[in-house]
Amino acid sequence: MAKKNGPLEVLSPQPVSDERTPLLGESGGDGEGLEAQAEQERREHDVGATPVADEPNTRKLLLTMSSLWVCTFFAALDATIVATLAKPITASFESGTLYSWVASGYLIANAAFQPLSGKLTDIYGRRAGLVFATIFFAAGTLICGLAQTGWMMILGRVVAGSGGGCLNTISTFVASDLIPLRKRGVWQGMGNIVFGTGMGLGGVFGGAIHDRFGWRYAFYLQVPFILIGGVLGCVMINVPVKETEEDKIHRVDFLGVFTLVTSLVLLLLGLNSGGNIVPWNHPLVWVTLPLSMAFLAAFVYVEARVAHEPIIPVHLLLSQTVSAACLVNWFSTMSVFALVYYGPIYFQVVMGVSATRAGTLFIPQSAGTALGSLGSGLFMRATGKYRWLNLLMQVIMISGCSLILATFNASVEDVPPFIYLFMVGFAYGSMLTVTLISLIAAVDHKYQAIITSASYAFRSTGSTIGITIGSAVFQNLLKTGLFNRFGDRPGATDEIRRIRENPDEVMHLPPGWHDGAIEAYVDALRGVWVVVLGFALLAAFTSLFIKEQVLHKNLERSR
Repeated sequence: MAKKNGPLEVLSPQPVSDERTPLLGESGGDGEGLEAQAEQERREHDVGATPVADEPNTRKLLLTMSSLWVCTFFAALDATIVATLAKPITASFESGTLYSWVASGYLIANAAFQPLSGKLTDIYGRRAGLVFATIFFAAGTLICGLAQTGWMMILGRVVAGSGGGCLNTISTFVASDLIPLRKRGVWQGMGNIVFGTGMGLGGVFGGAIHDRFGWRYAFYLQVPFILIGGVLGCVMINVPVKETEEDKIHRVDFLGVFTLVTSLVLLLLGLNSGGNIVPWNHPLVWVTLPLSMAFLAAFVYVEARVAHEPIIPVHLLLSQTVSAACLVNWFSTMSVFALVYYGPIYFQVVMGVSATRAGTLFIPQSAGTALGSLGSGLFMRATGKYRWLNLLMQVIMISGCSLILATFNASVEDVPPFIYLFMVGFAYGSMLTVTLISLIAAVDHKYQAIITSASYAFRSTGSTIGITIGSAVFQNLLKTGLFNRFGDRPGATDEIRRIRENPDEVMHLPPGWHDGAIEAYVDALRGVWVVVLGFALLAAFTSLFIKEQVLHKNLERSR
């Protein structure tokens, strides 16, 4: 029998274990072993182990998940609104070099709060977590609309990110609470259709609102719908609290969160500043990057040695399947977010399309994400398998990124971008579902919220790092390209600064500057596409190490 220590358990080694056996003693076999495991689970449940919710009928489940998907929709909508409106927002504040902070502020807050959301909602309940997430997401979105400076905009993104990221994790937790693993992929696919629809419409919505009313109204109009979604979710959620009354806030790993977030902020500060705000040999860069690595090492130490209940349990990451799935999630998200945030810059500046049109061009990517996720869920429900499916999706991802690198030049045909972006989205959506299911299947039921939080932490940090590295490459190549072409001209330094700070300046350049500036943009963006492809290749390599796990057909994992 297991020896219990708080909510986590350390189980004695099982007689037989392989990669098809979930971590920490969950058996995937048949016959007597399966019956013994089911009996052990029933006995543990009777003496106060982690409570398992009753599996609802399809109608009730659909109502519950739909109420949560309203919040998911607006969290996704918000992400692509900001990506599409990046050009007019940075032009308003004349702070193009701070662009990645507008994106990263949201994602850093995600990275801080998403890992905590699993443990906190285990302690205080999913409904309480939804209340917190809704209030902060709505408040942050309102601050963005009211922002008068670039730094106030970043503050709004941080507040919104602390709630918006939790909206996604809570809907995932509730789905795992209520749906057996064998069916889980299908429902995750349905959720990702909602998420993909939100991402697809976000660009169009943001662009259309900006073209007619200004970018601020794209934020104002979201607030009432976010609040309505939160109220609906609170009414429908009925999941038992996972922890007992004495399991309260002192058990939460705040030190782990502090070291992780500090490491991220220092990394972003160094990468964003080097060659962009200050030279690469500036003390700011030489201090922040090593300190970032030091805090990362401190985070690993805290998780392994100090925290009683770490936000990312190191012992779970020792599993080949768990670590590989997290890394695939990490690298793939780096690739996709660098593309999602710099693709609209390419279309608006190089191709000269409106914000609305730029958003429209990314609809195939969002549609692909939704269809890839649902298709993978259906495949896993029918077969119970996913390893080779994931490898196929990695090939599609690499192909799409390679075609973008080869064709996104000073001009591109109308149809190919739709196809290439769809390929990337389809592969990414499939990856999200496959890695999530493989992670949940690889650990005991009581760890599913924690490991889901960990996967979202990898995704959040991946998106942050992807955008930041993309920004560092883009800004440095753009600066170098502009100075190589125009550095000897009178007033070049001021004009180049204006081009980098305000993309709209490309339309108002002195005679003889326009074509060279566009070429510099193309070269800088080509560097971003190389980054996108490089991360996709790393994701494909790490995906080779994901092993097949048993997908059980009931919540108790007894069959």
